[in-house]
Amino acid sequence: MKRFIALLLTLALALGAASMLACGSQQNADGATPVPAESGKPAESTNPAPSDFKVGVILIGDENEGYTAAHMEGVEAARKANGLAENQIVYKYNIPEDQKAYDAAIDLVEQGCKIIFANSFGHESYMIEAAKQNPNVLFCHATGQTAAKQKEMKNIFNYFTSIYEARYVSGIAAGMKLKQLMDEGKVTEPHVGYVGAFPYAEVVSGYTAFFLGIRSIVPEAVMDVHYTGSWFDITKEAEAANMLMARGCVIIGQHADSTGAPSAVQAKLKEGSVVYSVGYNVDMLNVAPDAALTSSQNNWGAYYTYAVKTALEGKKMKQDWCEGYESDAVQISALGPSCAPGTQEAVDKAIADIKSGALHVFDCNSFTVNGEHLTSYDKSFGFEGTQLIWDGYFHESEVISAPLFDIRIDGITELNNN
Repeated sequence: MKRFIALLLTLALALGAASMLACGSQQNADGATPVPAESGKPAESTNPAPSDFKVGVILIGDENEGYTAAHMEGVEAARKANGLAENQIVYKYNIPEDQKAYDAAIDLVEQGCKIIFANSFGHESYMIEAAKQNPNVLFCHATGQTAAKQKEMKNIFNYFTSIYEARYVSGIAAGMKLKQLMDEGKVTEPHVGYVGAFPYAEVVSGYTAFFLGIRSIVPEAVMDVHYTGSWFDITKEAEAANMLMARGCVIIGQHADSTGAPSAVQAKLKEGSVVYSVGYNVDMLNVAPDAALTSSQNNWGAYYTYAVKTALEGKKMKQDWCEGYESDAVQISALGPSCAPGTQEAVDKAIADIKSGALHVFDCNSFTVNGEHLTSYDKSFGFEGTQLIWDGYFHESEVISAPLFDIRIDGITELNNN
């Protein structure tokens, strides 16, 4: 992941985007990477935490990869809010989804960490293994599906955000631009594209929410999805965006972690093509100042602050946590200058409606499958006969925190799901 070009692009992004961190890559004597630089968001707590309280963080990437950078910023927010010193956070960067995740967890236990976080789906089995051996340490895993099913283990937790809400809202920004282009006669076919990492429920949930946001403005819109087979690959993401634009897609969304797609869209726009971009994780205006409309973003600090505070107080944590706009756990970045008039008002209304419960992203009246509206959907993932649709909508991230929406709806074409 630490490609030279990735570093250059991400450093450029970091200088102008509040959501990115600047962080050294040196290692301490114990082999752990130092904490990231100050982000300036929360003030230091006036009640310092006990000096023997340590937090361990296992990360799939580093500061050069948007998804991990967002987690780093969230941990830093939690550190400040809870009065921890920098040396009370121990980071493990670039930990793959294999035995090295277990080794990292055990090393953090041996360094005295009382609570350990891991941020990638494939880390989960290794966190469980470490948790079984260390019942007095709290292990918290992002995107996993195990905690809600645990009966015996009380020290394994899952967390995620309702990022699909922000993706829907970013889709409204895209839909407003698409409608403007159609009204001006610059676009005749409402064709959008999406660069996805893998055909997992997390990605399907996200791109469907984005598409439904677009369709709330342009009901006749259609979308193509191209998978890269990687969470972070600047070259593959740029190639996927170029391929989608060659197919006539005029707005490119993404669930992939680099600046590759927005940069490719910016280049095409400068060449004279009518194309725009919606990013993920970080504000993309530094790499796509004319093409970027907005980005959907997680505010991981909402969870990390809660989890660390709860652990410090010795209170019981939610074993399965997922929150969205109602607790500021998700957001979209500042709207770019290319957004259509009225976009701010449209997204503000959608956010207010999501918070009030007037709007449900996966309202079954807003989509069809093979021409039919769904009235039920059962999914087996460890609970017997789990129903995920009731009261007319799919209850995403409510039964468990991890996304479960893997329904392929009409209007979306996967170009390479294999």
